Amino acid sequence: MDTQKASVKKIALNYGLLLGLASIALSVITYVMGVHIERPWWVSVLGMLIMIAFIVFGLKAFKKDNGGFLSLGEALKTGLAISLIAGILGVIYNYVFMNFIEPDFVNQMLDYSKEQMIERNPNMTEDQMKMAMDMSRKFMSPGIMAAIGIIISLFLGFLISLIAGLIMKQNRPEYQ
Repeated sequence: MDTQKASVKKIALNYGLLLGLASIALSVITYVMGVHIERPWWVSVLGMLIMIAFIVFGLKAFKKDNGGFLSLGEALKTGLAISLIAGILGVIYNYVFMNFIEPDFVNQMLDYSKEQMIERNPNMTEDQMKMAMDMSRKFMSPGIMAAIGIIISLFLGFLISLIAGLIMKQNRPEYQ
C-alpha cells in the first residue's frame, strides 16, 4: 500500500504566510481607520477568526495531502508551524511599523495607557502611576514585544490546533 505523506513544511509555509499577510492587512486597516491605539473589541475578534480560519484550512490541506488522515500530533505540529511563521511575519511588520511608519507609536500607547489608568483609578498616587508607567515602558521594548508576539501566536496556535485536531482527527487504520 502506497501511503501519501503530506509536507508539514509546505503547508505551514503557505498557510503561515497567508495568515501573516492577513494579520498585517488587519493591522494596516486599523491604522488607516485610526483605531490602532485603542484596539476595539472587534479587531481582536476578527484577528482570532482569521487565525482560526487559516489554521483550520491548513489542517484540512494537510489531511487531504495525507490521504485523508490526520493525527493529533500532526495537527499540533502543523498548526504550531503555521502560527510560528505568521508570528515571525507579525514581529517583522511590527518592527517596520514602530521604526519607520509610526515611530511615535510606543509613546502614543503609553499616553493612552496612562489615560486609561487615570480613568479607571482616579485615586492612584503619582508614585503608583510612575511605577505602572515604568513597567509598561519595559514591556514595550522591541525585544520583549517580539518575544510576547511569538509566544502569544504559538499559544493561540496550539489551542486552535488542539481543538481542530481533536475534531478533524482521522488516524490510519493500522494505528487505531
